[in-house]
Amino acid sequence: MWKQLQMGLRAFLLIASRVWTCLCYTLKKQTRAIIQHQSVKYDLFPLSPLSRHRLSIVKRKVLVLDLDETLIHSHHDGVVRQTVRPGTPPDFVLKVVIDRHPVRFFVHKRPHVDFFLDIVSQWYELVVFTASMEIYGAAVADKLDAGRGILQRRFYRQHCTPELGSYTKDLSAICNDLSSVFILDNSPGAYRAYPDNAIPIKSWFSDPTDIALLNLLPVLDALRFTADVRSVLSRNLHLHRLCHVSKYPRNDTTIGSTIGEQLQNTAVVDSIVAQVEEIEYAPFGESNDFNQSRIRKECNNRSF
Repeated sequence: MWKQLQMGLRAFLLIASRVWTCLCYTLKKQTRAIIQHQSVKYDLFPLSPLSRHRLSIVKRKVLVLDLDETLIHSHHDGVVRQTVRPGTPPDFVLKVVIDRHPVRFFVHKRPHVDFFLDIVSQWYELVVFTASMEIYGAAVADKLDAGRGILQRRFYRQHCTPELGSYTKDLSAICNDLSSVFILDNSPGAYRAYPDNAIPIKSWFSDPTDIALLNLLPVLDALRFTADVRSVLSRNLHLHRLCHVSKYPRNDTTIGSTIGEQLQNTAVVDSIVAQVEEIEYAPFGESNDFNQSRIRKECNNRSF
């Protein structure tokens, strides 16, 4: 009788433990979804005649997007030390076969990445360029695209150039006009040959409060009006050097946080937009929709 009671109690505790684990997992997933996909606002104001004219006389730009640690972060079954807290639910799981071995990748999307892609796809032609294997990179790009047809052009590891222990990305293979193409990448080595065509971004692993993608929207909004993206991006080379030091922020939290502050500081946005105005809009003799005061207001008043 006593043994039966013990067995029954153990079974009950086992079932209760599984139910509790399931509830915690569901709660964490819902909480993470609320944090990541909370209502955000970036108003797309109607363009003035001057701005429409400006867009009509400049080429449509190409925005090249890295995947890992820029738009997403993933880990697979064999990882010994995960960069994501155990129990954190992934946004999606990919099952791929590599060298005849099935591998599961648990993929976490950077906060607000879907909103970011929705907005910038209206401004630029988007191209995915990852140093990952095609079988993995293509599956991730398909998930991010979600049938919208905004990530159709893709480049993978075989399109990269091995150099100094890393992979560099040849932007000229994407667009032969370097005045109209630039890359968003967390790794400075990837755009070593094209520092004037790059926007650095802090590597992302698991922070659910990250808003780096949102903070880039005012800059990207303004850059589409430039005749040559290098005229603006070449003035911020100090950010590349700092990002190179903080590529692995867990090893130096001080420098990592400094980069996060610089990239997310509205002063950086104001500086770049002011440069756009100085170089591109001065010949027109009047202000436009994307002036410095408007960008500052957007940054300060946008609800995240």
